[in-house]
Amino acid sequence: MATKKDKELNFEAAMERLEEIARILESGSEGLDGMLKLYAEGAELIRLCANRLDTAEQSVRTLQLQADGQAALVEFQRGGEEE
Repeated sequence: MATKKDKELNFEAAMERLEEIARILESGSEGLDGMLKLYAEGAELIRLCANRLDTAEQSVRTLQLQADGQAALVEFQRGGEEE
């Protein structure tokens, strides 16, 4: 469940926090309870970032040159997928 804080956090800030969490977890400076809380926060941030990327991908369109020489906007196709 997204919290108010999650809604205010932009993608870049969420990624920065994920990097910070990774550094803390790798350092082992937190106790078990702290590490579990950080892990849960990181998992939620990953979900938030993935959702934002999916939303962005759905809104991306590309300009392609058609066979008749005209340009047309087409939906984004991941990795050269054909529809």
